[in-house]
Amino acid sequence: MRQFLDFEKSVAELETKIFELQHVEDSSEDVNISEELNQLVEKVEKQLLALYAKLTPWQKVQVARHAQRPHALDYINTFIEDFTPLAGDRLFAEDHAVVGGIGRFNGQTVVVMGIERGSDLDTRLEHNFGMARPEGYRKAQRLMNLASQFNVPVITLVDTPGAWPGIDAEERGQAEAIAKSIQTCLRTTVPIVSVIIGEGGSGGAIALATTDKILMLEHSIYSVISPEACSSILWRDASQAAQAAGALCLTAQDLLKLKLVDQVVAEPLGGAQRDPQAAIATVKVAIQEALDQLKDIPQQVLQAQRREKFLAMGRQDA
Repeated sequence: MRQFLDFEKSVAELETKIFELQHVEDSSEDVNISEELNQLVEKVEKQLLALYAKLTPWQKVQVARHAQRPHALDYINTFIEDFTPLAGDRLFAEDHAVVGGIGRFNGQTVVVMGIERGSDLDTRLEHNFGMARPEGYRKAQRLMNLASQFNVPVITLVDTPGAWPGIDAEERGQAEAIAKSIQTCLRTTVPIVSVIIGEGGSGGAIALATTDKILMLEHSIYSVISPEACSSILWRDASQAAQAAGALCLTAQDLLKLKLVDQVVAEPLGGAQRDPQAAIATVKVAIQEALDQLKDIPQQVLQAQRREKFLAMGRQDA
């Protein structure tokens, strides 16, 4: 069953009416209401077009966090063939928040990894709601080093509210693990492409997105801090999150203007959650185009360009 966001109330009412009319049509052979249904479907499309053409930053946050958006494993299971998951950081434990392994993307061997949030209560608990611990970031380092060793490109899929902030994570060196993961991204000798598929939160996202090409889905977000946390710090009141979202410039469109990401990938009308397979197919094409742009760049040049790209962020002359 489709879940609707607060600002989609008018669409929800129309789709409820469509469902009721379809039930009437199915239960009675004498009733033909196809014309009325077509009109309602057109009305829904117009409503969605109007709503999603003028989303506020806070509404984009809600869309990015929508529970029915496709998650990292949905992408991996759809467009990675012969996927072989690899587990553990070889130091402490397996972290189910970071999923990764080796497989074939359009016939090319790749290392792929993503931050998985889970789709229901059981899987969300299993994947810790997409919040990785140090061993998750150390597993990511291991996979990137493996990619460099075997000269295969890396694809990362980012969707996290941030790294796990628990005491256990801090005791095991969370900050060091994130910093080392960023360093490993910069030092990797093969092309790396990342896609922000939902929420890109703080250092937990940057650890897997310090890459040659950063793609963002149209209604995803990417920020150094969540709007709620920002609001709590600035106004001592989490209820000002909507205002904080506007100030943070966290939308894909804002970040493209600031040259912090490389490409915004269009989503189906109404967001990726309304047509996950179409969204996944679009992302697949975008990743392939990005890899094609990087494949012939010499190793040393690729590393130098990647490093300069991030050093240039925030410069006045950049």
